Amino acid sequence: MDLSITLIIIIITVAASFYAWNNQTIFQKWILNPYTVHRRKEYHRLITSGFIHNDYMHLLFNMLALYFFGELVEKTYIYTFGNLGIVLYIALYIVGIIASDLPTYLKHKNHAYYNSLGASGGVSAVVFSSILFYPTEKICVYFVFCLSSFIFGGLYILYSYIQAKKGGDYINHDAHLYGAVFGIVFSILIMPSVIVSFFEQVSNWRITDLF
Repeated sequence: MDLSITLIIIIITVAASFYAWNNQTIFQKWILNPYTVHRRKEYHRLITSGFIHNDYMHLLFNMLALYFFGELVEKTYIYTFGNLGIVLYIALYIVGIIASDLPTYLKHKNHAYYNSLGASGGVSAVVFSSILFYPTEKICVYFVFCLSSFIFGGLYILYSYIQAKKGGDYINHDAHLYGAVFGIVFSILIMPSVIVSFFEQVSNWRITDLF
């Protein structure tokens, strides 16, 4: 059975996270420490930090989100672009990780004790690419509370922006926010017609679709 790109990414991420948990030297070499990136030019951390996680719940949440949304986006890209869609999907995810980390790097490059890790930026890019293509599909939080995806997306961006400004909860909300923005911009660049499709679908949405 052929594995999807999404499943391959999940397997690599799970394996990398477990490996890093059991090897603190690797963990410290892969985590995003903007100060070290700036001083020692260890730019690989902008990518490797996206493949390791803080704990089991952090890993599980990101990989579940990637599985549910990634499979859909991957199929959409391949259906639209053929084999090129595979390359574009990988670029969406990997560049999404880097793009979401860059603002954190610039913000904390002189803060020696700041660290960040996790696939949130890449996952957010995939999730918001999905929202752009399928804005009226339902997204269920904790499998119970469901909203149309474009409403969820708007609330998520607002929440991430407020929490990023507020700070203090040790979660890199900047990565969530910039990953989401990158996913939207990337999808529009490769398929400008998605803007028209998005607004057509939203215009046909009704308040009754909330229930």
